[in-house]
Amino acid sequence: MTLKFISEFADFFVPRFCTVCSCKLDLQEKYICDICENSIQFLNESQIQSEFLRKFSHDNYVDNYTSLFVFEEDGALQQLIHALKYENKFKIGIFLGQKFGQVKNSILKSWDADFIIPVPLFNLKKIERGFNQSFYIAKGINQITKIPIRNNVIKRNKNTISQTALSLEERKNNLHHAFTLNNKKQVQSKKIIVIDNVITTGATVIEIARRLKDTGAAEVFAISVATPLISHSIGSTDSKNS
Repeated sequence: MTLKFISEFADFFVPRFCTVCSCKLDLQEKYICDICENSIQFLNESQIQSEFLRKFSHDNYVDNYTSLFVFEEDGALQQLIHALKYENKFKIGIFLGQKFGQVKNSILKSWDADFIIPVPLFNLKKIERGFNQSFYIAKGINQITKIPIRNNVIKRNKNTISQTALSLEERKNNLHHAFTLNNKKQVQSKKIIVIDNVITTGATVIEIARRLKDTGAAEVFAISVATPLISHSIGSTDSKNS
């Protein structure tokens, strides 16, 4: 009995449906149908560079940055991420991480990073949700790139509010003392990738990068599955860094 036959047999009795449009998935489709997946727009290099300059260049804590998709409010990707975060579908995180790793493998290899740090959740939020979605995205990336994941390097000390509607000064106050390093020796002279599901303002990643650099990290890189462009970022509720 072949694996394909077993999969077809299982699909017949327990059909799977697209997370976005609820149509029945074909055997080769995972979590999202091809039509919905093709509606998700990839970021081009010009957009990525523009977002890097806008978010990270003024602080010099993040050395490089890349992201895969354009985050559009009410779009297919937002629905996927919503299902990942709020419907306990953590395998979607692995799926998105694998997609990221396949497309961005050469870039990640060029950074020669020692490990990946998922942006941590506040303990109560993690208990409520049951898992950290960024960890599962990192897990998918690890399956493609083999870059190790370090899930215990940094701890989130408080439940910060969304950065999207805050001023620059309010963002700094919101994140003041938000993170603590558990073991400073783990980061000294290391090249580290920080991953979040969606990076909107970049303030959370910058604060983590600042803590890492101040403790002796050699380089810090930022990655995310998606990034809202300026025209898409205002009023978005699902693009917060938690």
